Amino acid sequence: MYNTIYQLFWYFLIYSFAGWCAGVIYSAAKKHRFVNTGFLNLPFCPIYGFGAILFTVFLSELKGNLFFLFIGGIILSAALMYITGLLLERFFRRKWWDFSKNRFQFEGYISFTLAVIFGLLGILCIRVTNPLLLTLLGLIPRWIGRIVLLAALILLVLDFVSALTAALQLKIRIRRLDEVSQDMQRISDSFGNAITGRMQRRMMKAYPNIETAKLLAERAVKEKAQKEIFAKGCGFYKLTALFFVGAFLGDVVETIFCRITAGIWMSRSSVVYGAFSIVWGLACAILTALLYKYKDKSDRYLFVCGTVLGGAYEYICSVFTELAFGTVFWDYSDIPFNLGGRINLLYCFFWGIAAVVWLKGIYPFLSGLIEKIPRKAGVPATWILILFMIINMILSAMALGRYAERQSEPQAQNTLEHFLDSHFPDDRIEKIYPNLKVVD
Repeated sequence: MYNTIYQLFWYFLIYSFAGWCAGVIYSAAKKHRFVNTGFLNLPFCPIYGFGAILFTVFLSELKGNLFFLFIGGIILSAALMYITGLLLERFFRRKWWDFSKNRFQFEGYISFTLAVIFGLLGILCIRVTNPLLLTLLGLIPRWIGRIVLLAALILLVLDFVSALTAALQLKIRIRRLDEVSQDMQRISDSFGNAITGRMQRRMMKAYPNIETAKLLAERAVKEKAQKEIFAKGCGFYKLTALFFVGAFLGDVVETIFCRITAGIWMSRSSVVYGAFSIVWGLACAILTALLYKYKDKSDRYLFVCGTVLGGAYEYICSVFTELAFGTVFWDYSDIPFNLGGRINLLYCFFWGIAAVVWLKGIYPFLSGLIEKIPRKAGVPATWILILFMIINMILSAMALGRYAERQSEPQAQNTLEHFLDSHFPDDRIEKIYPNLKVVD
């Protein structure tokens, strides 16, 4: 079902080159001249290569279902466009592409028309070009293919470093131009203040209340600046706090739900220490980040967005955990209207309901509580929790990996495996992850 690392790297190179060619041809047809539309100097556009890898990894098992293959291609390409565009803008302080003038777009990062085209290309990729490329790669001796692949990747890395250096120098140059512009503005302001300053002093002598009001206003501004709100808006600290709150609440809700429906208390934690469901924590943070600007929209709008995003998110999480750990944490094969046992229509509706409840009811309440935390305590507490969760997740990943290995190789081979066997034996892992299934 899944491709090897060797094949995925070849896909990356081939589709990066094909994407670069498509961009050059489109630009030549539009501008009637050759333009290297890629970030690199070499004829490669990595975003198309990453897109092909995402399609191959997450959509291969949908090969027999054209509709969901098409929808999956749209969702993955839209997510890739949004994340890449956002990161480039945050890093370079400039937008590398802008679809804000298009009729169907999102935040200027995503063109839904282009996403539909990529959905069709996803079908082409999985059904036609990938099988063809696998056949062609099979004709190349593996040792020759590895040498060519290694040489190409080394050149790509060197070219990326060169292009990144040039981009950083451009960023510094633009910043200097901005500083020069600001200096000119300061000179202009100083000149204006020299003219209006005498008039302001005269007015304050004539109307002393103006001076008192001015002092009170300045004092209020200073006090407000000193009393800076922790985790204001929808920034890093707010989203991190929501991740931990959502992870804990998700674990509690799922535990109670299993008790009501199955009649037993069942652990729903994703990690070996603490009652935290990583899937729910990430969902709360991601949904909040994506839908924060639309929290005042209608319930129907949020329900549809939550249903689509939640279903796509759960599907991706299922594929990722199976690839990373060789285990399946949930299986909906027995529930009607499921997709590969990874998601089902009923639970997708639950995601939609959860999005409405979260953004309309729970989020405003939690946001207010989080913002009341003193900044001096909130900042270090956030980083302590992040460090704890990183260690917790690494230990959990190693414990799960060792659990899968023990099914075929029960004897520990080194000190680390002895540690994992003694602290995380099979009975403890199966208690933490009762629905765990080992897969090939």
